[in-house]
Parts: sequence; structure tokens; C-alpha cells
Amino acid sequence: MRPLQRLAATIAPVTFFSARHIRHLKALAARWRRRALFLLGGVAVGAVAVLLTLLADKAQLAFHQLLQQWRYASLVVTPAGFGLAVYLTLRFFPNSQGSGIPQAIAARELEDYGQRRALVSIRIAIGKILVTLLGLLCGASAGREGPTVQVGASIMFALGRLSPRRQPGLILAGAAAGVAAAFNTPLAGIVFGIEELSRAFELRTSGLVIGAVIAAGLTATALVGDYSYFGHTSDMLHTATEWLAVPVCGVVGGLMGGVFSRILVLLAGGLPGRIGGWIKQQPIPFAVLCGFGVALCGMASGDTTFGTGYEQIKSVLDDGTSLPWSFGLLKLAATTLTSISGIPGGIFSPSLAIGGGIGLNLGAIFTSVPVGVMILLGMVAYFAGVVQAPITAFVIVTEMTDNHAMMVPLMATALIASSASRLICPEGVYHALAKNFVKQAQSASSHQSERPPV
Repeated sequence: MRPLQRLAATIAPVTFFSARHIRHLKALAARWRRRALFLLGGVAVGAVAVLLTLLADKAQLAFHQLLQQWRYASLVVTPAGFGLAVYLTLRFFPNSQGSGIPQAIAARELEDYGQRRALVSIRIAIGKILVTLLGLLCGASAGREGPTVQVGASIMFALGRLSPRRQPGLILAGAAAGVAAAFNTPLAGIVFGIEELSRAFELRTSGLVIGAVIAAGLTATALVGDYSYFGHTSDMLHTATEWLAVPVCGVVGGLMGGVFSRILVLLAGGLPGRIGGWIKQQPIPFAVLCGFGVALCGMASGDTTFGTGYEQIKSVLDDGTSLPWSFGLLKLAATTLTSISGIPGGIFSPSLAIGGGIGLNLGAIFTSVPVGVMILLGMVAYFAGVVQAPITAFVIVTEMTDNHAMMVPLMATALIASSASRLICPEGVYHALAKNFVKQAQSASSHQSERPPV
């Protein structure tokens, strides 16, 4: 064998293994880059969630201080704030209205990058935060958790430019991390992502989603400390008679949650006739009217229905503070008006507050059942009736109250409520509203493709 041939024979195996080793290193580097992307996004979502929480609390405090200075301020500030919020939404931040969770669901279902970007982007995230805070500053009965979901999905989607194939998984991770950081409930964030946002367990991305949720939860805990959203309660059911409260709360809360969802779905699709036409053509005056209705609800309730409802329910669970008997119904009316007005704002916290009010009212029937138990049963029943995600409902209420002794009753109540809700609204409100965003995105895309070239 010639010297050159012997040299080539010696080098060939080395070259072969080196190339394979390089490919393996590239694949490994890409895998760790994706993992780092999810973890970095989780940290960012957690930090933004804490920021939104702190600002939301300050906005609500400022509004209540205004009411202490002028009793009738809400009759002016709330309608004007609603009108301004809808104007800003339509003019500068389209697709930021409402909860934000339907937009995250729709963005996952869409495949076109431009259509997704119209629902989740940094621009929308900024608008969502600003206008949600404006709503709380003027007394809207809205939450910050739904907006946090859309903001989280938007942050992850922006990072998704570094990994285009992972965009659906990133959107899911951002949304789930938003729930986990907003409520300090990491398990509920994971369950919400599986049951409600994706409605499937995706083996390939589940580990990455869990990593993002953990990163967001740890970030929120590092910034504000470990806490239970509604404090701690150890109340539980003791006798068979007390267990009768489970089906009653499940049916009542589920039906009322179904009514609320049905109203939102009907208004989002557009009412028929002249009223529906007027609402569509005059969104700002309609928002002003809704704001005026919210102000009236607030005044009738002794100012307890303004804002998220978090403080009111927490004060009952922690300190035994009493609420007006009409709190649940007036909070339901105020939240309905806020949700159909078109301003950005979530329904998570208000739904839990409404459910707590329903539980308090039903407590007049079950006098032997502890007040804390009735509140928990009402919360999980109404929330499960709205979203029709029973596992998420009982997990999130269990984590938020740190009461694991009530897990089985809450589980049963959530299942009953979800079934009762479907009698009125066949589909959960988030997925029903998401279909509207999918249709709008596809319709806008088809109209653009039909335009003749310039």
C-alpha cells in the first residue's frame, strides 16, 4: 500500500467519528438552548406577573382612596375610564380586550406567524398591562390573572423567534407560567395548561412547560415571598348532613357560571337586531353605559364590588369580616358588565369572589356548615361553571387556600358544577371565545389575500 493510501486509511475513521460527534454536540446544544429559552421565559413571566400584581394593588387602592374623598366619584370616573379604556384598546392595542386567555388559546391553534402575532406580541402585552391597570384604577370588576396569561404568552412568543418550531409550546408555557406566578399556584398552572389551554398532554413539551412554570413560580416567590392567595383555612365537612352542601353548591354555582358564560359568548358573537348593531357601531358609548352600571353596582354594595374581589373574600376567610347579602349577585352583575364592555380585564379573581358570595348566601340554608367551607364550595362551583375545567378549579382553590382536607368535597363540587353549566352553555367560555378570535384572524387573512396587487 502506498504511503498516501495508508495515511488516508488512518484518517478516515477519525474523520467519520468526529463528524458524528459534532452532529451530536449540535443536537445537544440545540436541546439545551430550547431548555434555556423556556427557563428564561419563565423567569421573565414571573417578574412581570409580580410587577402587574403590585401595580394592580396600587391602582385599586388609589380608586378606593378617591371614593373616601368623594362618595359619588364612581359615577363619573368609572364610565369615563371605561370609555377611555375601550378607545385605547381599539385604537392602539387591538385584540387586547377581555381576559386574554382566549387569545392565548387561539394563538396556539393558528399556524400562521402573522395571525399569531396579532394575538400575542410585546406590543399587546404592554397595552394589556397599561389598560388593565386603567380599568382597575377606575373601579372595573376585573382581575389581573387572565391578562397575565396573555402577557406571559406574548413574552414567550417573542422569545419564540429563536426557536420557531416551538412556538405553540412556548405560548402554552408562557400562559401556564402566568397562572402559576399570578396566584402562586405552580400545580394549578401546570394543570391549567394541560386541561384548559391545550386540552392534551404533550409529552415532547411537557417537561419544558413544567420547567417554565417552576421558573416563574420561583421568581415570584423570590420577589414577594411564599404565600397563599386567600390565606389559610382549616375548615372542613364533618357530618353526612353537611355533605349535602356539596351537590347544592355544585348545581347552583354551575348554573350561574353557565349563565355568565352564555352572556359573554352571545355578546362576543354579536347580538341580532338594532341593539346588536348599535353596540357594534358604538363601542365607546356602550362601554360608558357599562361603566355606569358597574358604578351603580358598587354603590349599592357599599363599594365592595369594585376591583378584583380578592380583598373582600380574603377578609372573610381570615378575619370573619361580614359582607352584604347582595355581594355575590351584585359582583356577578358588575363583572358581567365589565366583561362585555370590551375593556381588558380578567374574570379569574372576580369569578372566585362571586362564587364566595354565592357560598355565603347558601350558608343561610346550611347553618351547621362552617362559613369557610361554604365559601370554598361556592368558589370552586362557580369557577368550574364558568371555565368548565373541573380539575383546574379544585386544584387552584385548594392551593390558594392551603386546605387539602377539602380536596375531595371540592373535587365533587367541581364535577357537578361543570356538568350543570353545560346545560346552559355547551362549551367553556375561554374556548368558545377563542373560536371567535380564530375566525377573525382567518377572515382578515383571507381578505388580505383577495386584495388585488398594487
